[in-house]
Amino acid sequence: MYTDIENIIGYRFVNKDFLKEALTHKSYAGERRHTKHNERLEFLGDSILGAIVADYIYNQCPQVEEGVLSKIKSNLVSRRNLYFWGKHMNLGQFMLLGHGELATGGRERDSIISNAVEAVIGAVYLDGGYEAAKSVILPWVHTQQLTQDAQDFKSLLQEYVQKQGQQPPMYEVIQTVGPEHDKTFTVRVCLGTHEIGRGKGHNKKQAEQAAAKNAFDSIKSN
Repeated sequence: MYTDIENIIGYRFVNKDFLKEALTHKSYAGERRHTKHNERLEFLGDSILGAIVADYIYNQCPQVEEGVLSKIKSNLVSRRNLYFWGKHMNLGQFMLLGHGELATGGRERDSIISNAVEAVIGAVYLDGGYEAAKSVILPWVHTQQLTQDAQDFKSLLQEYVQKQGQQPPMYEVIQTVGPEHDKTFTVRVCLGTHEIGRGKGHNKKQAEQAAAKNAFDSIKSN
């Protein structure tokens, strides 16, 4: 199994345990004691991906201002794009999932697949370093258009409030409901102590985008 995914991503692991951890969902680990899941690697991979993509678009777009660069980066590393990348790699078929996730289509779930992409990047970084991570990420980035995503409401809201001389908005999860495999998150977004919007989603990123859209629409309508 590991040889197949290594061939797909174009990297051979020295320590296969990193790859196993990257492909292990918390639902699987929850059914088995002493098994690591991929959320820590997801956190690491998100940062490594962001740095490599930022470096790439900075050099590819020398005349583009910071605000637009941020939108291009947000589009490239969006959950939607990572999901499509993960689907292209058939990543869902390699995931270790708990019985509940398997029964409810977890191998096709966008959050599981996009998070696994970040976890695999984190695993590659730990195993082979920054250049190894670049060797996995850049071939994919080269297939993507360097365009803005008009639906990135977090970036739109941050750009707007900063132009007004205010501090960046802060996001907070205020409610989580539903079973482990089908949670709904409610997020509020604040400027200082003042709440300016709320949103819901099946993961934190979706909920934050919904909250940002709610806030942005409210601001623009006033």
